Amino acid sequence: MQKLKIDNLCVEVDGKIILDNFSLEIKEGEIHAIMGPNGTGKSTLSKVIMGDTSYKIISGDIFYNDKRINDLSVDERARMGIFLGMQLPMEIEGVTNADFLRTACSIKEKEAFSLMPFIKKIDNTVKKLNMNSDMIHRGINQGFSGGERKKNEILQMYMLNPSLVMLDEIDSGLDVDSLKIVGENVMEYYKENKPAMLVITHYQRLLDYIKPTHVHIMKNGKIVKSGDISLVNLIETIGYEKIDAETSEPIVSEVK
Repeated sequence: MQKLKIDNLCVEVDGKIILDNFSLEIKEGEIHAIMGPNGTGKSTLSKVIMGDTSYKIISGDIFYNDKRINDLSVDERARMGIFLGMQLPMEIEGVTNADFLRTACSIKEKEAFSLMPFIKKIDNTVKKLNMNSDMIHRGINQGFSGGERKKNEILQMYMLNPSLVMLDEIDSGLDVDSLKIVGENVMEYYKENKPAMLVITHYQRLLDYIKPTHVHIMKNGKIVKSGDISLVNLIETIGYEKIDAETSEPIVSEVK
């Protein structure tokens, strides 16, 4: 049942502590939203879980399905079913979306992905995301707008069918229509597959579509308060600055 467990994780980059004794558990079928001001370690968390070697784990452990994954490569983690939808997806020339996804799906499933079922699935998903059909035949994110790149991340999520989905500020730079399409499709994927899910965002607007079961506020590399969806409304009302990092209690006496 348990998918992800992070136990007292300390992470540094360039000698600076970014995650400080960070702990979190996400079970199958749970959606955890992590919110907080800039520079609190939210994006670092997702990258470390994915295996980004730019960050150094000083102490603590990351477990996925009860297996310690601290020393596994990004590729090994992806094969286990871990997926990260990035805030700033890279542009890769010379490799089309279709070729990349068919190869990635075949590697994950440990057998060749039959062509016709693959074409049917990718075509249906492209239509759901309101993407231009020619995008699957272009280089990965090549010439894509910011919104198109985010939709392409969700396309990859659908095709790879991960059991742990991490979305790092996937709403960044999206217009109202694109936000709705992305948010509704993420929620549809969740309802169909019940993955463990980690959603990192600054704003309530994404969580109007993706309904978290748990909400956490991060400050200074650790979670200072946890709750349900009502915590999102509290943040919108009083802001991050009035969440007391020491007591983890909201300061509501000043709200009028």
